[in-house]
Amino acid sequence: MGMEFLSWLIVFLGGGLGSCGRYLISLLINEQIDTMFPWGTLTVNLIGCLVIGIIIGLIERYPIHPYWGLLLVTGFCGGFTTFSSFSLENNLLLRNQEYFLLFVYTLMSLLWGFAGTFIGLIVVKRI
Repeated sequence: MGMEFLSWLIVFLGGGLGSCGRYLISLLINEQIDTMFPWGTLTVNLIGCLVIGIIIGLIERYPIHPYWGLLLVTGFCGGFTTFSSFSLENNLLLRNQEYFLLFVYTLMSLLWGFAGTFIGLIVVKRI
């Protein structure tokens, strides 16, 4: 089995576990709270940001095999929430004092992401 295939398999496994975790947590929270506010998604996104910060901190502090980063950061956190990756990337831009890029990336992600979803919904309604 090639190293590239194994990397893909590890990301696939982590992503599946993260997606299942996101679904379970959102389901449990949304069953307990009857509101229009997306508490489940918010909770998952905040947990994902905390988890990715802990994992990256551990990876930077301790010498571990790169497969762990693929499994936990790219796979699990990527499947759990892409917001955690967005948060990590913004923190890296902040750490590197790339303030303009931080501002542009955040603004583009929020506005264009919202606009993309809005446009997608409109397109489907008109078909």
